[in-house]
Amino acid sequence: MSAEASVGSHAADSAQSAGSQPDFHNTDELRNQGLLGSKYVKLNVGGSLHYTTVQTLSKEDSLLRSICNGGTEVSIDSEGWVVLDRCGRHFGLVLNFLRDGSVPLPEDQKELDEVLKEAQYYRVQGLVQHCLSALQKQKDVFETVCRIPMITSAKEEQKMIASCRKPVVKLQNNRGNNKYSYTSNSDDNLLKNIELFDKLVLRFNGRVLFVKDVLGDEICCWSFYGEGRKIAEVCCTSIVYATEKKQTKVEFPEARIFEETLNILIYEKGSGPGGLHLLDSRGSGSTLGAEEEGATGGDRRVRRIHVRRHIMHDERGHGQQTVYKD
Repeated sequence: MSAEASVGSHAADSAQSAGSQPDFHNTDELRNQGLLGSKYVKLNVGGSLHYTTVQTLSKEDSLLRSICNGGTEVSIDSEGWVVLDRCGRHFGLVLNFLRDGSVPLPEDQKELDEVLKEAQYYRVQGLVQHCLSALQKQKDVFETVCRIPMITSAKEEQKMIASCRKPVVKLQNNRGNNKYSYTSNSDDNLLKNIELFDKLVLRFNGRVLFVKDVLGDEICCWSFYGEGRKIAEVCCTSIVYATEKKQTKVEFPEARIFEETLNILIYEKGSGPGGLHLLDSRGSGSTLGAEEEGATGGDRRVRRIHVRRHIMHDERGHGQQTVYKD
């Protein structure tokens, strides 16, 4: 065989060999092919390895389907793993949702937010809606919880009332703020005021902001605020003068407290300014023999209601001492 024939034969064999083997060095061509013709897919998501099928990844019109049909370029390493530059912590949950159509979600809100972010990135709309529904349920449960702020300073109280867009009811109770002894039924009445406060919180939760103050000067006093200003006040304490010593008496004007709570609902957001005229035009008559003191502030008045003050002995038998009344 001549030298020319030998060289030609070798060149032909080299050309045939080159034509029979695919060119894996053309990375751009490999990326554009996507996963067409493949049945199984190996995914490397931030170091978390997953093995699944093209059928599973293509169940929803998502980024993962776009990767499978070549619509989105991907990076494939030398071992055939599709590399996705995302955290792989919740990718298994995304895959399980595509497999089953439903998946248990984490109860922790932070983790649930993370799952939502991953679902939005991969454009798996079914999982996105599933996460949003779970977050809404958590929000509804949270809103049903009654939270009662405690006043820690006068400055905090002013800021809280001024910034609140809802009516405010504040109960100030401080049994230790008293230099006299209490009458025999004062403790019971003080507890009744606290119990009424708790019942009103449960009844009007979400409509009225209820606040407790255990640092103020009053022993038991209710304050009602609307649009950042005090509308009414019900003081439940009075001084009882006996022959030997003074005593502090705590009343429980339940009907009047409930009435003022209902009145304050006029100042709910969206009720309009008409409620101001309605409250200002109320008559001076009141229940439970209360005394009203009008404190003018411009053309608006603050109703301060105090229980009637008596000079008398408390629940002791007649003849033990003289009874005086104002």
